[in-house]
Amino acid sequence: MLFVSACAAFAADTAPLDRVFAPLATQSTPGLAVLVRQDGRTIFAHGYGVRDLKSLIKIDSATNFRLASFTKQFTAMAVMLLVHDGRLRYDQTLTQIFPDFPAYGKAITVRHLLTHTGGLPDYEDLMDAFEKGKPPIWITTRQIQDHEVLELLKRETHAKFSPGASWDYSNSGYVVLGLIVAKISGQPFEDFLRARIFQPLHMDRTLAFVAGKNTIPDRAFGHSKRNGAFIDTDQSPTSATLGDGGVYANLDDLAKWDAALAAHTLLGEDEMQPALTPAKLASGAPTFWPSTPGGDNLAPGKPVSYGFGWFLEPYRGDRRMWHYGSTSGFHTVIERFPERKLTIIVLTNRTDLDPAALALQAADVNLR
Repeated sequence: MLFVSACAAFAADTAPLDRVFAPLATQSTPGLAVLVRQDGRTIFAHGYGVRDLKSLIKIDSATNFRLASFTKQFTAMAVMLLVHDGRLRYDQTLTQIFPDFPAYGKAITVRHLLTHTGGLPDYEDLMDAFEKGKPPIWITTRQIQDHEVLELLKRETHAKFSPGASWDYSNSGYVVLGLIVAKISGQPFEDFLRARIFQPLHMDRTLAFVAGKNTIPDRAFGHSKRNGAFIDTDQSPTSATLGDGGVYANLDDLAKWDAALAAHTLLGEDEMQPALTPAKLASGAPTFWPSTPGGDNLAPGKPVSYGFGWFLEPYRGDRRMWHYGSTSGFHTVIERFPERKLTIIVLTNRTDLDPAALALQAADVNLR
């Protein structure tokens, strides 16, 4: 496993990296897994802390974490593969794909969904509105499913804004993209990911988790800190949706994903360019985070650069493609610096750590 070979081979070179992460977890706390790749090789792959508080099994490079919104790059790649196949177009609209979708979907295209410019209502807001005055419908043991998200969206009569008029991070959009992949391909989204991405790249232990259909090997369970102690917060009512955050993966497999991105294994460099081109509004104006704080709004009112499943802001003058993930019990991030041939991935099974800040701290160690 990478955990053994990388750490043994490069221990002398990676002591500064270990000093960043080692103080964050103990042998009896939830923790994190960290991958650093440079110049096409893994120079650091290390686990800290434990997968869960019952078994106290140590986290290593084979430990599978829920990626949360880190998943969106796989969803975007699935869509791009169908475009490559000639079975889907970026300018196709929701009503062309789902004929019974309300009229407000006539102007929302696949490209809008990929770039968070479609204006679909937030499905968690729709869940709250639907449950208002009723006993809870969706709980941790009866989670909302992708088709139910679509049905909630079909009950609406208008979008949050005119497609292309604004930018608003949309989990709804990526759930719908997963459903589009399933409809166009004729196979469940999780099966398409496995057949077209995970199997070809030999990411043999990565999966989109569907309870009752597949199982997660070497699974880390999510935790949160309450009153100074960690508690199990592995699942929430929204933990079963797929396209926006349902993939589980580990460092070993994500090293293969990083290598495939660098080598353009799945899509040629030209076909990958739309994913790495910052979206603009229909007016040609640049995109900004919404001004109102809350939810997934990382930087209210500030500029945002997003392609297909990737944030694209530079860091310290270096071109960067990155994405975070945040869900019940898990925080994750991938940071890729293509010109530097540097990638840092941090996966945590606890919500009191900021993997994005930690990854950039690690990048500073390597960029100096």
